Amino acid sequence: MREKERLTRECLIPYSELQNIKELKSNEDMRSLEANKSLKSLQSSQSGSTKLTSMDDKKLETENYAHFLYNREVVFAIKYQVRVRIFNEDFILLRKLRQLDHDNLNKFCGLCTDAPILYGIWKHCQRGSLKDLIAKEQYLSDAFVMFTLMQDIANGLIALHQSSIGVHGMLSSENCLINDRWQVKISDFGLNMIRESQPMSKRKLLWTAPELLRENNRKGTKEGDVYSFAIICCELVNRETVWNGVEREDDVDEILYRLRRSNVAIPHRPQLHPREEINQNFLHLVRDCWSENPPERPKIDQVRSMLKQMVSDGNKNLMDYVFGMLEQYASSLEQEVEERTRELVEEKRKSDILLYRMLPKQVAEKLKLGEYVEPEQFMAATIFFSDVVSFTTLASKCTPLQARSHLVVNLLNGLYTSFDGIIDTHDVYKVETIGDGYLVCSGIPRKNGNDHAKAIAELSFAFLRTVSTFRVDHLPNERVNLRIGIHTGPAVAGVVGLAMPRYCLFGDTVNTASRMESNGRRKNKFGTFPLCARKYLFYFPYLLFL
Repeated sequence: MREKERLTRECLIPYSELQNIKELKSNEDMRSLEANKSLKSLQSSQSGSTKLTSMDDKKLETENYAHFLYNREVVFAIKYQVRVRIFNEDFILLRKLRQLDHDNLNKFCGLCTDAPILYGIWKHCQRGSLKDLIAKEQYLSDAFVMFTLMQDIANGLIALHQSSIGVHGMLSSENCLINDRWQVKISDFGLNMIRESQPMSKRKLLWTAPELLRENNRKGTKEGDVYSFAIICCELVNRETVWNGVEREDDVDEILYRLRRSNVAIPHRPQLHPREEINQNFLHLVRDCWSENPPERPKIDQVRSMLKQMVSDGNKNLMDYVFGMLEQYASSLEQEVEERTRELVEEKRKSDILLYRMLPKQVAEKLKLGEYVEPEQFMAATIFFSDVVSFTTLASKCTPLQARSHLVVNLLNGLYTSFDGIIDTHDVYKVETIGDGYLVCSGIPRKNGNDHAKAIAELSFAFLRTVSTFRVDHLPNERVNLRIGIHTGPAVAGVVGLAMPRYCLFGDTVNTASRMESNGRRKNKFGTFPLCARKYLFYFPYLLFL
């Protein structure tokens, strides 16, 4: 007798022993509660955060359910809008519910009858419901995962059908919960004395078999559970919530009306839209499970056997499969990271080459580090200017008019490509090209003592030799002539601009060299050398001193 009373008391959970997590979030001892492993699993599964305080209160408690802390474990409480009287036969059922233990059945903890509303307390499953998983379309692209979830539901139904509970009655993707090991746990079963009085949302009836809808039968049948199982399979195949995500209430009413109709040639059912190649036998199995005639529906153990035959590795559990997928993913990810790293290094090398062509290397390195480049003064450098003589006249001879720009660009590109090759063999730095103008310096940005005059002199003669043999493809009788101006002296160099930084030269030396070029004659080099011209005079046999 005492044992019976003890078991009866265990079926009823005092409201005082349920700690509301929503209220505990603001308590001073929240830090110690967060150390609880179950509580951490709740916060990580519900919000993906490592702190419970970051959880949305709406996920902790809604109109239909709440979360509590009970015996230092998180529990899931279903809210009932009715009050019912618990009789002796009901306590017998509650005790059987508590004793029911299966890998694919959620654990029933008890009823809380002294709270402001009636609660049904169940063990919390960290990954939420199957409906949530389907709505997020996560992990369902893999056929093995989908079939494993279906097998778990079938295993749970077999356990229910073979137990004293008998049937579920209201099976749906909402009460198929998923724990941290990716096992499906069927929940919310057995409490028929409450379910019969509880107001029922029309949307919850979308999983109910037509014959049960016509009879308004909430207790359910085994054949009705098989029908509900087929609807869940349809959700998994389509990766959409029940009846292709129907939302409007009038659409729900229309679906329920068409389901209740009998003696129709083609019963109303959801459309199956598999997004990948799937076993056609499975689609036939789903259609058999939602047959209009209940006796024609297969038994749930037959369904499980057929599902096993459709899975290539039926003996492998989902956790092992997920770990195997993670290992393969980690291996492929490592290879992809190596490949991407090589591509990144190659792209960095290309971008560095391009950057070093636009700016001096030492200046570019500072800019890459986000450092400010101070203007630098050079006491001795040689500046070189050149342009193509009568370039405007030469460009005007390019015909036809619509192709003129293209031909001019090709002309300059061919000429300057030759010049760039010469520059690479001399101790000089190309500053810029503007149209047919060409600006080069030596002694900037790398100081080279007094060798800058020699370097520019040799560059000038190399340019003239190249021009003497250069031919314009579309104007074979025309010759390209250069005008060159050179000057040696002090100059200042620095980076100007942020969006498109340019390395610029400033000072009278630059201006003088520009004037020497603009006032010169074709094939001549004009220059002044206040510092070191006489030492290298033999490099300028046609030098005009100013």
